[in-house]
Amino acid sequence: MNTAITQLIFQTLNTFLNIYLVLIFIRILLSWFQTAEWAYNAMSFLSPIIDPYLNIFRSFIPPLGGIDISAILAILALQFVSSILDSLSAYSAVGF
Repeated sequence: MNTAITQLIFQTLNTFLNIYLVLIFIRILLSWFQTAEWAYNAMSFLSPIIDPYLNIFRSFIPPLGGIDISAILAILALQFVSSILDSLSAYSAVGF
């Protein structure tokens, strides 16, 4: 496969993961303002997008004392995959 196309694919996936990471942060911050109507409207939009991913980690780590720690693991996993994609993109730029 052409290295330019491969690099474009890796960069596109990495950009998607970064946008998804920002959406997770927004979802977490909005959970602190559950009583505000504007936050509820935004949560109702983000929950179907973000919660399926977070539910994977919630099955491993249940909420502790009302605090959802699983989001930290979900963010770390996304950052790990993003760093792998960065490495693969740099590796494909070299042409190997």
